[in-house]
Amino acid sequence: MIIYNVTIKVEHDIVQDWIQWMKEEHIPDLLTTGLFTDTRLCRLLEQDETDGVTFSAQYTCASIAEYHKYINEHAQEMRDRGLKRFAGKFIAFRSVMEVI
Repeated sequence: MIIYNVTIKVEHDIVQDWIQWMKEEHIPDLLTTGLFTDTRLCRLLEQDETDGVTFSAQYTCASIAEYHKYINEHAQEMRDRGLKRFAGKFIAFRSVMEVI
């Protein structure tokens, strides 16, 4: 099992709008690719929130091949939608993990 993790620091003034967008648009759109079996959106606790609130969006897929298919066929469009809507209001970094 593969977990695609995106850690995002969101500026305070867009937090509620961003959460709503994630729950109502971004995550459902990602699931419609058929490549992920589960998702989880978490808020990181015990973090310095001076510059914003930090979240972890985790997407689970069955294999590294499915993850690569997502990256090659869907990721750029999904990222562009977030950038278009929230440009300059967040930073993100991504990691890929294998469940042992």
